[in-house]
Amino acid sequence: MILSRDVRTTVGLNTYLKNSKRPGNLKNVNNVVVFKLKYSMEVEISEIKKMLKELVAAQMETNAKFKETDAKFKETDAKFKETDAQFKETDKRIKSAFELFEGQWGKLIESLVEGDLIRLLNEKGIEVHDTSMRRKGSHNGENFEFDIIAHNGKEIVIVEVKTTLRTQDVKHFLGKLKKARIWLDEYREYNVYGAVAFLRAEGGSDLYAENEKLFIIKATGNSASIVNQKGFKPKAF
Repeated sequence: MILSRDVRTTVGLNTYLKNSKRPGNLKNVNNVVVFKLKYSMEVEISEIKKMLKELVAAQMETNAKFKETDAKFKETDAKFKETDAQFKETDKRIKSAFELFEGQWGKLIESLVEGDLIRLLNEKGIEVHDTSMRRKGSHNGENFEFDIIAHNGKEIVIVEVKTTLRTQDVKHFLGKLKKARIWLDEYREYNVYGAVAFLRAEGGSDLYAENEKLFIIKATGNSASIVNQKGFKPKAF
C-alpha cells in the first residue's frame, strides 16, 4: 500500500515520539519540530526527483515524436520536389511541342504569303517582280534572318512572318529594318519597306505595326491580303 506524504510524515513522527519516551532518550519539543521539518523535506525531495524523472521521460518521448514528424515532413518535401520536377519536364515537353507546331505553321504561312505577295504589293503600287525566302547572314558578328524579300531593282519589301504577332515582334523587326541596308549590301541604294504577315495578332500589335508604317498582311484560309486602312502610305527605312 502506498501512503501519502502527510501520512508517512505522521507515522514517522509518531514512531519518533514513541521512541523518545523511552528512559534516557527523551527529547525536547524543539527536537520534535526539527525532525518533522527534516522528514518533510526528505519526502518532498524524493517526490521532486520522481517528478523530474517523469519530466525527462516525457521530454524524451516528445523529442522522439518531433523527430518522427520531421522525418515525415522531409519525406513529403522530397515528394513535392519530385512532383515539381515532373511538372517542369512536362511543361518543357509542351513548350517544345508548341514551338514545333508554331514553326510548322510559320512555314505554311510563309508559303501562303509568298505565293500572293507579288500581286498584293503590285496592287498597292509597288511593282515588285520576284521574291526570295529565308535570307540569312552575319555582319560584324551580328546574325540576321529575313523571312521574305520582294524586289524590283530599286525597291525591296522585307516581310516578317509570325503565326501569332506580338508587339515585341514588331519592335524587334523595326530594329532589323533599320540595319537592312548595312546587312544586305546589294540593297544599299534601294528603298526599303517593311511588312508583317500573321495568322492572328495579340494586344493590338497589328495597329502598332500600322502606326509604324508597315504593311499589314493577314493570312486567311488559303490566301493572304493586305489589310491596312484606306490611304495608308508605307515608310521607307
